Amino acid sequence: MSVREEASVRTPMIAGLCVLSLMTAGCSNYYRVTDPGSGKTYYTTDIDDRSGRLKFKDDRTRNTVVLHSAELSELSEEEYRAEVQGTRPIASSPSVASQE
Repeated sequence: MSVREEASVRTPMIAGLCVLSLMTAGCSNYYRVTDPGSGKTYYTTDIDDRSGRLKFKDDRTRNTVVLHSAELSELSEEEYRAEVQGTRPIASSPSVASQE
């Protein structure tokens, strides 16, 4: 195979991998996981829910957690990042019109 033929085969493959990685990066899910027994809250983007249990990496502590029952809440990226960093998102207050 000539250099030109190799390049023509590699270019579409590389472009396809780039598009796939961009699609995957833009489609993350963000979760708040609460253990109903202890009340502890965890944050993750990836949950393994095989065998009747949830296994995930808590993004606050970096520990792997396994729970047999949990409450899941999907968060926006902004909410997730704020809660993982330990700060709540700032809610904008509605503007108040003054009457004179």
